[in-house]
Amino acid sequence: MDARNPGDPATYSTLEAVRRFNEAFDRHDVDGVMAAMTEDCVFENTCPPPDGERYEGQDAVRRFWERFFSSSPDSRFTTEEIFASGDRCIVRWRYDWESGNGTPGHVRGVDIFRVRGGKVAEKLAYAKG
Repeated sequence: MDARNPGDPATYSTLEAVRRFNEAFDRHDVDGVMAAMTEDCVFENTCPPPDGERYEGQDAVRRFWERFFSSSPDSRFTTEEIFASGDRCIVRWRYDWESGNGTPGHVRGVDIFRVRGGKVAEKLAYAKG
């Protein structure tokens, strides 16, 4: 068993759904990200502290991703670890960016995904710091 073949069909489906989501996300492809999410999707952002903002439904989540990708076109997320069980998946990540003056920065965090019907239904994001 490994991340590509976890043995359990539900876990495999979850990992595949999160993989599709992450591939679109890495391309900053809003249409691809939204195609990987359910109609009633939920996204909870890391900001503003302490609880972040919650977005519900395709329209609200799409608007967030459009703003996010346009405000940080050169940013990137790197998956540091991924594991799943059933319909849940945890991704430990690092987010890197450059500020307007070229100063690099990064933050680490985790996303907790719930998958339903082969698509991401929830993405709850948490960051260190």
